[in-house]
Amino acid sequence: MAAAPIRQRSGPGGPRAQLPPCYYEGYLEKRGPKEKASRRLWTCLCGNSLYFFNNAKDAHYVERLDLGGFVSLKDDCSRDRNLEAARLILRMKDGETKLTAPNLESRELWKGFLYSVIDLNVPSCLTLLPGQLQMLREVVDKERSRRRTRTPTRAPPSPLSVPLVGEIPPCFRPVSRTEAEVLLERHPDCGNMLLRPGRDGCSLAVTTRQDLNGSVFRHYRVTQRDQGGYVIDVENPIPCADLHEVIDALVEKTAGALQPFLLEEPYEENITYVSANDENGERILHTAPSSPLPRAPALPPKQDRWPSSPLSRSPAPDRRILTSPVPASPTNPMRRLILSPSPLTQTLNEELKMKLEKRRASQE
Repeated sequence: MAAAPIRQRSGPGGPRAQLPPCYYEGYLEKRGPKEKASRRLWTCLCGNSLYFFNNAKDAHYVERLDLGGFVSLKDDCSRDRNLEAARLILRMKDGETKLTAPNLESRELWKGFLYSVIDLNVPSCLTLLPGQLQMLREVVDKERSRRRTRTPTRAPPSPLSVPLVGEIPPCFRPVSRTEAEVLLERHPDCGNMLLRPGRDGCSLAVTTRQDLNGSVFRHYRVTQRDQGGYVIDVENPIPCADLHEVIDALVEKTAGALQPFLLEEPYEENITYVSANDENGERILHTAPSSPLPRAPALPPKQDRWPSSPLSRSPAPDRRILTSPVPASPTNPMRRLILSPSPLTQTLNEELKMKLEKRRASQE
C-alpha cells in the first residue's frame, strides 16, 4: 500500500498539532546507523524532518530525524525478503539510515518528497506522474513559506561582504556552516579544513572534519584585529599576520592532522556553444570540432649561395702542413709552428735540381 498525504488525526491541541505541517506519510521499515534490526514505523515528513511513530494512530513520535544534515539519497538494490519492497539509503552527517518502502512506486514518491523539502525544488530525475509532480510543487511552496515565516525578517549578511585583508588562501569558500560540513564530508581526499565567512558577516571561521567513529566537525572563529592581522579566538588566542598564517598555524598546532581543503574543479574537454535552428527556432547545444590547428608553412631548404659544379671548381691550392716540433703541454703553452713543404713541392724541387745539373754538365 503506497503512502498518502497526511490527514490530521489528533485534535487541535494534540501533540501532532505542534509539529510542522506534514507533507507525506506512510509505513517504512527503518534501520538507523546504530540499530541492528529494522523496525516498521509510521513515518511522517513534517517540515524538514522525518517523525517516526509506532503506528498511524499514535500522537507521540518515538524518533525524529532532522534532514538539515542531509548528504545523499540513493537506491539500495540489495534483495529483500519481500520481493516487492524497495530500499533506500539516506546518508546523513552522523551516519546512514536505511529505509524500505512497500514497492518501487512508493520509493519514488518518498524520494520526490524528500528532495523537494531538502532542495526546495521539484526533482527532475524521477519517474512521476503529472499529478504527483503537482503535489511536489505545492509542497515546495508551502515549505518555502514556512521557512520565511520562521526566520527573522532581517536578512543575514552576505558571505561576500566579509572584509578580507591581504591575499585569500585557496581553501577559502563562501559557504555556510552546514555547506562547509557537507563539502568536507563529500570530498575527504581534498583536505579537511576550509576557511569560510562567519555567521555575523564581520568575522571568519575555520571548519574542520576528522574521523573518530564517524565524522567530527569543529568550528573556530577568526576575527580581524584593530592593529592589523587576524586572531584565532580559542582559549589562548593565536595572533596571525594574515589569513595564510591562520591556516599555517592550525596545520602546525595539529602536527599536520589538519590540511587545507583544495577542491580541483573539473574543466571541459570540448568547446561547446548554443545556436538556434533557423527552421523551428529550437536552441541546440553543439560541440565544436576538435581538429588540430593548421601548422605554419615550412621554410624552403637552405641552398648554397654559389653553386658548385666540377667545371666551375678552381684547382685546390697548395696546402701546407702545420707541424709543431714542441709537444703541447700545460707547462709550455706557447708553441712555435713551422711551415714544412708539402709532398708536391718536394717533387717539383727535385725535378728543377736535376735539370740544373744536366745543364751544367752540357756546358762543361
